[in-house]
Amino acid sequence: MKILIVKLSSIGDVVHTLPCLYALRTSYPSAKIDWIVEEEAGNILIGHPFLNEVFVVKKNAWLKDFNKTYNIAKNIRALDYDIVLDFQGLLKSGIWVFLSNGRRRIGFDKSRELNYLFLNEKLPSCNPDKHAVDRYLDIIEYIGIQYDKVLFPIPISENEKKKVSGLLKTNAIWEGTPFIVANPMARWETKLWDTKKFADLCNEIMDRFSHKVVIIGASSGKEIKGVAALTGNRIIDLTDKTTLRELAYLMSLSKMVITVDSGPMHIAAAMGVPVIALFGPTAPWRTGPYGEKHAVIRKELPCSPCFSRVCKDKDVMCMKRIEVEDILKAVGTCLHKISGGLSELHLAT
Repeated sequence: MKILIVKLSSIGDVVHTLPCLYALRTSYPSAKIDWIVEEEAGNILIGHPFLNEVFVVKKNAWLKDFNKTYNIAKNIRALDYDIVLDFQGLLKSGIWVFLSNGRRRIGFDKSRELNYLFLNEKLPSCNPDKHAVDRYLDIIEYIGIQYDKVLFPIPISENEKKKVSGLLKTNAIWEGTPFIVANPMARWETKLWDTKKFADLCNEIMDRFSHKVVIIGASSGKEIKGVAALTGNRIIDLTDKTTLRELAYLMSLSKMVITVDSGPMHIAAAMGVPVIALFGPTAPWRTGPYGEKHAVIRKELPCSPCFSRVCKDKDVMCMKRIEVEDILKAVGTCLHKISGGLSELHLAT
């Protein structure tokens, strides 16, 4: 049996597809299972023990790197896959499905950008209000696989663990030192929270709960610099210091992760870390942190969710109305639960 997974991007979407990989590998332990992915999320998959090969392509650079693109297309076509699973449902994934020439090319009917034209087996159109993880698992069920667990296998090597432990020790976070990870960065401007509020939140966490705060993201982000400055550089800045797998291990050592809707949010949830997620223009029931130990902070506004990268009113009230105290209340509840005080996390609206 030869199976090709087509899920190119983004980081969160690739993480959402990991339970499908787990189900495939446990059902077909001797199958050849490969994955084609874009560079950004490749670190999660390269060297994964459940995969035989990972084909990494550059985003929006197929023609610029034509030789590499051609060689990958040639290789996957020659492998003569029995099953090709398109979890992306876009034109770019459909092209790779077509190039693979797999015997069974499976995905959702009526998917975006005429993607379904590249398939020869189509599930009924997916319910957009179903969580992405469960939508992808529908494809697994379609090919006859039954699963009893939804697991997100992210392998962490000993070297990766040592590097993260060294980073933490360098910043006076020893084994057993309580810390919280904060991520203020997202690709959409409408997903961002007020920088001053984020800094105030970090200060309150350090003062009120005596937990250190580790901030993650890209060091080039203005949100990072603003938060760090407004806290008087009290926070521990580990931006651009880790790979995705190292970030996963870092977050697994924390008490919780506070984050806007982003890839790191999904990695944290996959690692079983309690997540406090700030949502505005997007729908947590579709793409929120998967599982029951998480808290979603959002305001019930008529315009939310709008799924727009640009706010038509230009004020992004869905995010502006989230207050520091909303999140601090969730932090307190989460810490209480971790210490055995509560059975459920607080859900603020």
